[in-house]
Amino acid sequence: QVQLDESGGGSVQAGGSLRLSCAFSGVLPGYSNYCMAWFRQAPGKERERVAAVYTGIDTTYLADSVKGRFTISRDGAKNTVYLQMNSLKPDDTAMYYCAARPGGCISYRNAADFRFWGQGTQVTVSS
Repeated sequence: QVQLDESGGGSVQAGGSLRLSCAFSGVLPGYSNYCMAWFRQAPGKERERVAAVYTGIDTTYLADSVKGRFTISRDGAKNTVYLQMNSLKPDDTAMYYCAARPGGCISYRNAADFRFWGQGTQVTVSS
């Protein structure tokens, strides 16, 4: 079974930075590569995918709202995925979730497409 454990959330002022970490453990028989993603959900809004990385070839994907500010990366040796968030804005305030699905990322942007989830970590950006 796959388990995801997030850390790194907190409160910052606008313009600040945070780095989220997601430690990945476990395997699914028959799958060696996964799409690892970060979603966020603000109160009253749908959960949206903000970043993803395909472990097979480390291809990354970023939502338009975070391009130029957020970076997703992966440390294969540590089985950890990171979300570096710079130039944070109050609109970035949300619960951030790490998620995983076996296979690719490119066609899978909805929360329903992801099978495994972490518990979430809160990010709060004040103006």
